[in-house]
Amino acid sequence: MGAVGKAGSFASVEAENRLLHRVVATITSNLGLDAVLRSIVDLVAEATRGDACFPHLWDTHTGGLVLRAASAGFEEAVGQVRLRPGEGVAGWVAEHRQVVAIPEDKWADPRYKYIPELAGERFTSMLSVPAVSRSGALVGVFNVHTRERREFGDRDIDFLRLTASLVAEAIDHANLFGKLAEKERALEALIRKTIEAQEEERRRVATELHDGVTQQLVSVWYRLQACGRSLRDDPDRADRELAAARQLVDEALAEARAASGLTPREGEVLARLVEGMDNRAIGQALYISEDTVKSHVKAIFRKLGARDRGHAIAIALRKGLAR
Repeated sequence: MGAVGKAGSFASVEAENRLLHRVVATITSNLGLDAVLRSIVDLVAEATRGDACFPHLWDTHTGGLVLRAASAGFEEAVGQVRLRPGEGVAGWVAEHRQVVAIPEDKWADPRYKYIPELAGERFTSMLSVPAVSRSGALVGVFNVHTRERREFGDRDIDFLRLTASLVAEAIDHANLFGKLAEKERALEALIRKTIEAQEEERRRVATELHDGVTQQLVSVWYRLQACGRSLRDDPDRADRELAAARQLVDEALAEARAASGLTPREGEVLARLVEGMDNRAIGQALYISEDTVKSHVKAIFRKLGARDRGHAIAIALRKGLAR
């Protein structure tokens, strides 16, 4: 090859590399898919010296190809042209994942299908390349058409295949991220429903506890009424009614403490705090060490949100946690 031939070849490679850089820059931009495809259509036509470029993408919902972008003059066909697997050259390429180059007389090719919206009569030659991602997923088919007869060379085919694979990879990743986003949204919805269910259960339990404590307090009131009537005439019955009232009060206190998150032992310590006992006295009364009492007191402060003993006693009396 002479100096001029080498220079021309080098210039051609340089131009092709610049176009590939523009393809990569377009694909990795923040543009939406439709805008990316419109730009890719122009770049492919420029690189292959084609007169029209039609990217048909695979529609997972319908199981066929749909035209997603088009060269100038064919914009109205976008979204309207649909092909089943095996239908037309693009459908055949999608089904077999093989490149098809038709330099002339495409009407004689049994794979060719005339599509009025794409004005096949205006074009002589066509090149059709599958767009397949590295994961092996078919993303679509890229078609290039020329008005004049054209023998598509290896460079044309390689450039279109590389561009199609780059677009396929970008779309495959976008679909993956979309699926992950859908899963995240579903997980968030599940967590939200779980929290709502837990909150509803908490309200239900709180209502039941409140109703249970109320019923016990009403029972205590009746017991005390009966005790008052029996004090003179039947002292033994009065003692029995008082004992029953104390039992009901203890049960009500236990439920109220449980609702506040206090353990039975913490409830006992709290009761002694209300009686005015210090840690040593509480330990002696409950047969536990003073350090253990201190641990229970700290837990009581934390669960009641109390600042100190006086505050804890006030909260206990206000909430009916002690008598």
